[in-house]
Amino acid sequence: MRLKRVPVKRFMRHALNLCFDACRYPKTAAQFWATCISLLACLACAQAAPLAAPADTIAVDVELVLAVDISHSMDEKEFALQRAGYVKALRHPDFISAVRSGVTGRIALAYFEWAGTVRDDAVIAWQVIDDAESAEAFADKIEARPFRSFRGTSISSALAFGAKLLDGAAFDATRSVIDISGDGPNNIGMPVTTTRDAAIAKGIVINGLPILISPSPSFSHLDQYYAECVTGGPGSFVLPVYAASEFVTAIRRKLVLEVSGVANPKAGPKGGPSADPGSVPVDAAAPVDCLQGERGRRLFSDPYFPELDR
Repeated sequence: MRLKRVPVKRFMRHALNLCFDACRYPKTAAQFWATCISLLACLACAQAAPLAAPADTIAVDVELVLAVDISHSMDEKEFALQRAGYVKALRHPDFISAVRSGVTGRIALAYFEWAGTVRDDAVIAWQVIDDAESAEAFADKIEARPFRSFRGTSISSALAFGAKLLDGAAFDATRSVIDISGDGPNNIGMPVTTTRDAAIAKGIVINGLPILISPSPSFSHLDQYYAECVTGGPGSFVLPVYAASEFVTAIRRKLVLEVSGVANPKAGPKGGPSADPGSVPVDAAAPVDCLQGERGRRLFSDPYFPELDR
């Protein structure tokens, strides 16, 4: 039976639940101390013990969720460029080569679109990508989706939804990644850092593609915002897009990095000499106000649109 690697925190949480169940209602002092010793034993072995994966679980190199912004702040040109970027990236030989070069030679891929919320019909379900044909089939599904947009920018809801997709994925993966793109800060829902931190605690890596083709005058540092407030996890990175001509290449490069498991494209954690000048390392961004989007909404949007579309 194949053994599945799981994040240490997740396994320890499972072990602790089992141990605490045994010592909730001790009948005697001796039983209380015995169960406490058992609890300590659980803590000692939790990190080392693997969980057995079901026999029919498919092994993949990475579970990758693509979370794509369709809020009203995206104009028609940006939306078309974003859609075309993902479609062309999935069909590109570099992406197929990255998939095939992994240990298993396959990945699991899911896609959804988000704005103020995530709608049920905005999701393309999990699919195994292991060759050009399967990648083409997934790209066709994205390309066939209707163009539409909604009010609100809830990055926090998108991250929570992406984490839920990963929790329910029936794959044996060594890495779980949420790839999120957008052109504005979180302005509705939970604070983005709350859902970001919850996802990272589950062992999920979050990478970002902030779109700065037409930056808002009141929020021009979206790349730093994504680095400081949205992304996180080992090797996470931000790859900003500043011009329409960069879109297709940036998305393809980001997908190749995520699939191949290459660490932060800025080289090392300190940004070494082989750094990729197009990326922003998560640990190099200047501090920003992670609630600026919510404050801006109350000032510029709520007086005119008190109820965002649901």
